[in-house]
Amino acid sequence: MKKISILNTVRGFTLIEILIVVAIIAILAGSVLVGFGPAQRQGRDTRRISDLRQVQNALGLYYAKCGYYPGAVQAGSACASFLSINSWSSLTSTLTGSNIGTKQIPNDPTSGNNYLYGTDATGSSYVLGAVLEDRNNPVLQNGPQVSTFGVNCGATTFTYCIEF
Repeated sequence: MKKISILNTVRGFTLIEILIVVAIIAILAGSVLVGFGPAQRQGRDTRRISDLRQVQNALGLYYAKCGYYPGAVQAGSACASFLSINSWSSLTSTLTGSNIGTKQIPNDPTSGNNYLYGTDATGSSYVLGAVLEDRNNPVLQNGPQVSTFGVNCGATTFTYCIEF
């Protein structure tokens, strides 16, 4: 009788080898994601500052049409009188509904956060604010350290403000 020899021709990776490769990839991916954290915070802060400039332009259009900034009531104005602007959503609906050509007002890129807005009683000046994530952002060091129209600005609250 002839002996049949069966050779093990199946070749591949062992479970241990696959697990080692997966672990190395996970470590590399984790270190890359940790390195992106500060860059992402700075990017969101830059967007916040840019968004406030866009809203400032929309407020300028509103003022040119109405003669005052939202949140104050002016007798004889062609614009609707909005006495209470107490949230970002009410400012957004006021600006988009005032027929100044603005269809969308930006909001904070972080979910659950909103920008800040306050105006004086006459509607002649306002302040816009955004809470920044990067606590060492240079714009916080140069800005005012005051509370204006209910918006606390400055490095102690990490709030960047534009006053007009």
